[in-house]
Amino acid sequence: MTPLHIAEEVGAALAENRPVVALESTILSHGLPAPRNLTVAARLERVVREAGAVPATIAVLDGVPHIGLTTAELERVCSEDLLKLSLRDLGAACALGRSGATTVASTTALAHRAGIRVFGTGGLGGVHRGARETWDVSADLDVVATTPVLVVCSGVKSILDMGATLEVLETRSVPVVGYRTDRFPAFYRRESEFGVPWRVEDAEQAAAVFAAGERGMLLVNPVPAAFEMDSALHDRLLAEGLQKLVDRNVRGKDVTPVLLEHFHTASEGVSLDANEELVVSNVQVAAEVAVELCR
Repeated sequence: MTPLHIAEEVGAALAENRPVVALESTILSHGLPAPRNLTVAARLERVVREAGAVPATIAVLDGVPHIGLTTAELERVCSEDLLKLSLRDLGAACALGRSGATTVASTTALAHRAGIRVFGTGGLGGVHRGARETWDVSADLDVVATTPVLVVCSGVKSILDMGATLEVLETRSVPVVGYRTDRFPAFYRRESEFGVPWRVEDAEQAAAVFAAGERGMLLVNPVPAAFEMDSALHDRLLAEGLQKLVDRNVRGKDVTPVLLEHFHTASEGVSLDANEELVVSNVQVAAEVAVELCR
């Protein structure tokens, strides 16, 4: 197994049982355009620190998994054309000395290896539409089900089969807990048609649920109301995006980048603002929960 490169600040915090929050790098390299991605990267780390925790942005650089990045390394992640690395890709990338950004699945796995218990991200991967024929199901679901890390996210994107995703999570016994909500969020939209089985009102309750469960958990936090996408705009962009996938025969891990690009371009920046603000909100909550877990 490839050794981890753990940043000095992160290593010291873990050794002293101080709160640490894992952050993924795919949102920076594939989810947001430059130079906004670097601005968001700095903002996320600042939010974690202001909440009393230590940020650990995760990426693979030249074959080495990095847990926590320097300013220069963050700039590299935000400027280079990096591979998109899910959990299955880590071995090949490390053995061949490649560099890549980590997804929810690989970030969760690497965070756990490092001893980090809380991870703040944007949206979870899930079951894709038409999965009965394509078997296109994100690795995120299995990793969350088998890895004792609390993942804070804004549900899953509406481009996915949300009902099937929730059924898989239930089958794999993943606790899905709403953060001040009774409805499962739909990324750009605060609510979907689906409910959540459990609700908490604050970070202390969320930390208690995770500590008692001793397994992977989803804490779902809706996009801030001020940045929720208008429903008519959302539905139009979704229909257009899904048709684009059909026209281009896009499948697998290329689906999300293509759809995000369409949302970002066709919404004239509305989706970019929503994406940034929901991630910032999730990371804020993740940091507060991490602090509670270390009390």
